[in-house]
Order: sequence, then C-alpha cells, then structure tokens
Amino acid sequence: MKKIFCFLLLSASYSWAHAQTATVVKFDRIEKIMKTQTDEVQVINFWATWCAPCVKELPLFEKLGAETPGVKVTLVNLDFADKVEKVNAFMARKNIKSETVLLDEIDYNTWIDKVDASWQGAIPATLIVNTRTGTRKFVERELADGELQQLVASVK
Repeated sequence: MKKIFCFLLLSASYSWAHAQTATVVKFDRIEKIMKTQTDEVQVINFWATWCAPCVKELPLFEKLGAETPGVKVTLVNLDFADKVEKVNAFMARKNIKSETVLLDEIDYNTWIDKVDASWQGAIPATLIVNTRTGTRKFVERELADGELQQLVASVK
C-alpha cells in the first residue's frame, strides 16, 4: 500500500512540475502579444475550464506549440482571477505546457473588440497573428484537427 501511495504522490508531483502555471494579467498583456513584432506567428486561444469545446481543443494547441517551429501559443483563460489555483490544478491534470495567462478583466465589452471586431464573445475563440505582416485570422468556434495548422499557414 505504501508503494502505491508513493507512486501516486510522485506521479502527481511529476505532472505538476512539468505543467505550466497561469499568470494573472490585465488585457494590456494580451494586447502586447498581439502587437509586438516578432518572427513567430502568435496563436492566442481564449478558453475556460468550464467550456467543454475549449477543453476538447486544448490538445491541438499543445501539439501545435510543441511541433511547429516559428509559432508561439498563448492560452488565455477566462475563468475568474480568484480561481487561479483551480486553473493551475486543471493545467497540471491536463499537463498543459503552453504559456497560459488568466485574464483579470470581467468587463468583456472593454476588450473583446480589441481582439477582433467580429467577435461576439463566444468561446473557444482563437486569434492567429503574423505581427510582421499584420495578417490576422480570427475563429470563434471549436477547431478541428488539422484546421489550426491550415490557419497558421494562411498567415505566414
């Protein structure tokens, strides 16, 4: 029994150590990612732990970030800022390695249009930006396997 407990404890510690933790930020941090010129294509996904389609597509972003050179994935969590520990526990369980920020802006109307004027506010939502050329793609729905790579290729 002690061996099983130790194994479980070590497994949980290993998962936690390799997953990222969310940093609580204001929208200006997201705006900086969207506008700062870089050689990387910026992929910014807006999601929440309580959104089933969001959770379903997270592995697509993890795969993209791990396997695609020249692409930077940022996951923007929209849970309430006081739930950061819940978000971090979720990320540890799912072994999320992409940079994750928890947006501390409860008045969505002040920043949604700054992401994309067509955004109605639904999640998941994804913005893909080539900051060198200004080319942008915005999608307000769950993405299918392979679709994310096509969107990234379309802004390069």
